[in-house]
Amino acid sequence: MSTAGSTPQNSPTAATAPESAPDAAPENSTAPEDPRIAQIHEALTAVIDPEIHRPITELGMVGTVRIDEEDTAHVQVLVTIEACPMRSSIERHTAEATATVPGLARVEVDSIAMTEEQRRALTSKLRQGRRQIPFNRPGSLTRIFAVSSGKGGVGKSTVTANLAAAMAAEGWKVGVIDADIHGFSMPGMFGITDQPTKVSDLLMPPQAHGVSVMSIGMFVPEGQAVVWRGPKMHRAIEQFASDVFWGDLDVLLLDLPPGTGDVAISIAQLLPSARMLVVTTPQVSAAAVAERVGTLAQATEQDIAGVIENMAGLTLPDGSVMDVFGTGGGDRVAATLAESVDHPVPVLGRVGLEPALREGADAGVPLVVSDPENPAAHALREVARGLMHTPRGLTGMKLPLSVT
Repeated sequence: MSTAGSTPQNSPTAATAPESAPDAAPENSTAPEDPRIAQIHEALTAVIDPEIHRPITELGMVGTVRIDEEDTAHVQVLVTIEACPMRSSIERHTAEATATVPGLARVEVDSIAMTEEQRRALTSKLRQGRRQIPFNRPGSLTRIFAVSSGKGGVGKSTVTANLAAAMAAEGWKVGVIDADIHGFSMPGMFGITDQPTKVSDLLMPPQAHGVSVMSIGMFVPEGQAVVWRGPKMHRAIEQFASDVFWGDLDVLLLDLPPGTGDVAISIAQLLPSARMLVVTTPQVSAAAVAERVGTLAQATEQDIAGVIENMAGLTLPDGSVMDVFGTGGGDRVAATLAESVDHPVPVLGRVGLEPALREGADAGVPLVVSDPENPAAHALREVARGLMHTPRGLTGMKLPLSVT
């Protein structure tokens, strides 16, 4: 248990309340009907859980609240687990919110871990009583993009991380599932070292740069390979989609492994509304391989949102551009894919060959965050804006109908 100390100004979980008006203090401050108790509960609706992003009052995280004879408010907070990483932050914000209630001389906040029964109740509330993939519910407005490539080495994961960070910087609520089970890279690219917080059988995804991220790499010791076959990878991705509390996301990005194998098929089955983003380089051979994604799109009846041409040219010190990997690959892929989905497929953007992109990935800080005005970062930000402002599709959504 964590308890506020005796000196309010030196304790993160204690706060001094404002001076009360002469008529604010009731005759019996310990009476159960003390109106300040209700005022405290009302004030605590402004305290948002940093992981779940909902008021602690809504989540059942407020325990006993009482006011003693000296007008000191004692507030108990129920954190999800004993080792809750956000414990001190929740305590501090609870103390600050409580201190806004007139008529209090002092605030003290205690925190204890929820019981297993309380955690199950919280999990049921977050799941809304049902275990399912929330993005498949009728009426879901989350845009889902599966970032794919025909082959490895084209910068697909770097593009995914930067698109996610760029969208978050624009104020969107963004999640990323690292679906590349064997070649996971998202934790490193976002600089995430923490494991997800577990509440009963529900996981709270770690966040970095405003993006919620889930990856098998968060559970695997460094240097250890994931030796799984198709069915186990399918189950892992299903759990990432259904057993993680994502909240109300505006967009979910999935970083797929290269090629058109088991994972790509699993994504089509588990998240049928996902649209594909195809990353390629200008190189002719890379473009030819990327065109095979069209076959997958046809077989799984998925739509293709567009093509991103990465490593499109290296800007030299004199300002000229060297086409290290050739030209035209993105346009060729887009034209071929358009035939597969029977509608135009745009080249969403061309991202130059930029060493800072690789450096940002190694450092855990996407380039769109560290240097948003870099030409490569600018190109990725434009792609992100374009994707977020395209109309949401209605594929798989049940629309309300009425008969008159």
